[in-house]
Amino acid sequence: MNTLIPIILSGGSGTRLWPLSREKHPKQLLPLINEDSLLQATIRRMDGLKSVQLNAPMVVCNEEYRFVIAEQLRIMDRKGSILLEPFGRNTAPALTLAALAAMREGEDPVLLVMPSDHVIIDVESFQTAVLTGMTQAVNGSVVTFGITPDAPETGYGYIQSGESVGQDNVAYRIARFVEKPDLVTAQAYLDEGNYLWNSGLFMMRASIWLSAIAKCRPDILTACRAAWDQGSCDGDFLRIDKEAFEQCPGDSIDYAVMEKIADGNNELPAGVVIPLTAGWSDIGAWNSLWQVLPKDDAGNVAKGDVLLNECRDTLAISESRLVACVGVENVIVVETPDAVLVVHKDKTQDVKQVVDMLKEQKRSEGKLHRKVFRPWGWYDGIDVGERFQVKRIVVKPGAALSLQMHHHRAEHWVVVRGTARVTRDQEVFLVSENQSTYIPLGTSHRLENPGRVPLEMIEIQSGSYLGEDDIVRFEDIYGRKEH
Repeated sequence: MNTLIPIILSGGSGTRLWPLSREKHPKQLLPLINEDSLLQATIRRMDGLKSVQLNAPMVVCNEEYRFVIAEQLRIMDRKGSILLEPFGRNTAPALTLAALAAMREGEDPVLLVMPSDHVIIDVESFQTAVLTGMTQAVNGSVVTFGITPDAPETGYGYIQSGESVGQDNVAYRIARFVEKPDLVTAQAYLDEGNYLWNSGLFMMRASIWLSAIAKCRPDILTACRAAWDQGSCDGDFLRIDKEAFEQCPGDSIDYAVMEKIADGNNELPAGVVIPLTAGWSDIGAWNSLWQVLPKDDAGNVAKGDVLLNECRDTLAISESRLVACVGVENVIVVETPDAVLVVHKDKTQDVKQVVDMLKEQKRSEGKLHRKVFRPWGWYDGIDVGERFQVKRIVVKPGAALSLQMHHHRAEHWVVVRGTARVTRDQEVFLVSENQSTYIPLGTSHRLENPGRVPLEMIEIQSGSYLGEDDIVRFEDIYGRKEH
């Protein structure tokens, strides 16, 4: 039985879904459709796939997301490896690293490459297409999946399908890739009937990809191989060498290889496209999310504490407060504890410009939520003012913060649930519910949860500077050098 490894590409930042999606916690880590995050839903999409030997997934992601992704896998009770990129170089290097990792024990599995931020409603149809792709990939083809279009969409690239491969008219040669068209051209593609949306889903043997990238972009393969060979394994984390990877050019799977395959280069493997009709969306903007969510009779979607009165075709999301909308149409309203977005559905692609403005102004709302996840748990910035800041902190059972020190702030800790083990210079002591302790400025300290229930506490910081970069780490079990 042939082996299949799902390769989950989780490098996007999702700026058009701000303020839910932030640079440090992007859209693929969010539960936008149901209780699963988009990443978890992508992994779960393979459940029940028959007729193949399905191996544990491999997630390729930025190093910053490693603990959140590991925690999401743990919550699902799933095994999987996490390949860490020190910085993004687009999808072609990401897949090249994944192929090298997949072959590290001498095997040559089929790789199913899936972006982590897509939605597929009809999982059964998707799995049927995957099995068709498996047959083609095992025989040496590079397979992509084209979405059967239902509208003249100008936001996607297209794939023109050629002659049928085999007898069942379920797979076709790739005739060509075309860039995002204007509306007239998109309508012509729709009318012609042999053009498909480019989904960014791919399938091939690991060795076939490495052979293709060697012919098309040997510079990418050389840099990735050096980064992989000089890397290391740290449990489920696969780490590559930062300096070697820094030399790697950036390029997409499409530009680096697929378009050259479509050009008919005989030295390259055959390219096959499989049409897919499965309720697919890349959730590229708020309007895309509104389209895939269930609506009321007036076309409205409400998530959270939302009241709608005489509204139509509106998406309203509340995370922390009541959101009330009256008499609005074709509007997106998204409320989070630290930011509110109101945008017309026709302008949702322009949300990225707001994120660019936040970066220019060096505002934290572009990078972080008020609630920030850490490998040991999370904290929520409840209040902040001149020379003080208040946080709610939750530490997972058995977890510990780093042994650290601050130059510019002191801290008061109040335990509201569980028991804290506190290190303060040479002292080590327990602080129970309804008790508190004080960490003077310049004092080395550590917070641990020795119990079996989450430790919840309130931290009051006071001092001349309260930034997260005011930290000196002496010991850290998570291998972090900064906050």
